[in-house]
Amino acid sequence: MLKQRARTLAVAIFILDLALVGLAFLAAYWLRSLLLPWAAPDRFPLPLYPLSTYLPLLPLALVIWGGLLMQGRQYRSHRTVPLPEEIWSILRIGLLGSVIFTLTIYAFRLDQALLESDLISRLWILLFAVLSCLLLLTEKLAIRVTSRYARAHGFNYRTVLIVGTGKSAGEVITSIQNHGYWGFRILGQVTTAESCDPKPAGHGQLALLGTLAEVPKILEDNVVDDVVFAVTRRELDRMEDLFLMFQELGIRTQFALNLFPHTQSRVELEALDGIPMLTFSTGPSSILQLMGKRALDVAISCLLMLLGLPVVLFVALAIKLTSGGGRVLFSQTRCGLNGRRFTLYKFRTMVEGAEQRRAELEHLNEMDGPVFKLRRDPRVTLLGRFLRKFSLDELPQLWNVLRGDMSMVGPRPPIPEEVAKYQRWQRRRLAMKPGLTCLWQISGRNEIDFDRWIELDLEYIDSWSPSLDFKILLKTIPVVLSGRGAS
Repeated sequence: MLKQRARTLAVAIFILDLALVGLAFLAAYWLRSLLLPWAAPDRFPLPLYPLSTYLPLLPLALVIWGGLLMQGRQYRSHRTVPLPEEIWSILRIGLLGSVIFTLTIYAFRLDQALLESDLISRLWILLFAVLSCLLLLTEKLAIRVTSRYARAHGFNYRTVLIVGTGKSAGEVITSIQNHGYWGFRILGQVTTAESCDPKPAGHGQLALLGTLAEVPKILEDNVVDDVVFAVTRRELDRMEDLFLMFQELGIRTQFALNLFPHTQSRVELEALDGIPMLTFSTGPSSILQLMGKRALDVAISCLLMLLGLPVVLFVALAIKLTSGGGRVLFSQTRCGLNGRRFTLYKFRTMVEGAEQRRAELEHLNEMDGPVFKLRRDPRVTLLGRFLRKFSLDELPQLWNVLRGDMSMVGPRPPIPEEVAKYQRWQRRRLAMKPGLTCLWQISGRNEIDFDRWIELDLEYIDSWSPSLDFKILLKTIPVVLSGRGAS
């Protein structure tokens, strides 16, 4: 009954979504063809072609948006989905839908087929994409507010049975009790011990309903919608028969997979040729967001290489003139994503043969840990000090970014000899592609110690988002211009 009602509700919401997409289609036409020519006749002197010309595109839009909504799992239960995740999902569907819609129109020359000569209004397509996002977001937020209000007041709830009485079970119970709008009511707990004395629920307590052997009787006497297994790894082995029974009865079953309580990994469920795989990831794993990060890297590196070409030529010439014709570029093997080795390029800021002289200066190292830093390094040339102060020596690394060895933002790439001395927890900084700038760069650079440097890198990895990259890039500009923290 519950499943049938859920399917009916999902179909109804899907039909409503398609209706809103259709409404956005028509509203965009009305705005561009009627309102804008009236409000701004100088910029939009003419209306669009008749609506009948555009209507053949409506089925295409409904197919694209409908497919993306289905693929985006918009019709599963959203009881526990965070609001930012739901908003981002709708925005992603709107963006991807508008791109596919536009490419389809121009790839198959639908504009010429419908309008004979003129192009379909690009502003109309943009308005359609924006309005579809706004309408879908408004609908999802309205459904979210309404359903959460109903659940918080005792309607549309699901009864949950907790299997387990340990720490993991306590965490599950606390989380459910702290989120009343999820609409879960906990029936009680079942212990994994061989025997127990069942006790009724007291003030602020849950009922202990019995042992695993008594579960069939518990199900006969109570309505149970969901069962949550919150047990240890060792106890899971003897739960198979119980799990199969829940499956036969059609009861939804969940496992609190806190198998490694001390891990900081993101956990995802994937499939390998039909085999369920529980994935623990220490770095960002959103393919779409990582593709966006890579696209931004390529765009910014190309732009900066083009704009910075005069500076690059001037610096190269200055190095040649001040170093008696020595090498302009310094290359060094560095460790990238997950330890991949690549050749990093910088403008040479030291005298020739500087690497061979490092051993005699080791005792002067001013940085703790495996990193070698010397504020007044005698190997650095006068021009090199200027280049380092304003990070001009790192301009050639834009080529590393374009090649894909590095990113614009990420932990700075270490040399293999330093990585070999890392403690185990410190190696996690390699879980993300290295970058030109990072939190360390905008937090004082050489003015902070090595452990704090690593902590900043891990903080970046754990909290990474496109907006964080944008903030770091903006904060890097004044830091570079001031030369703060450079050696």
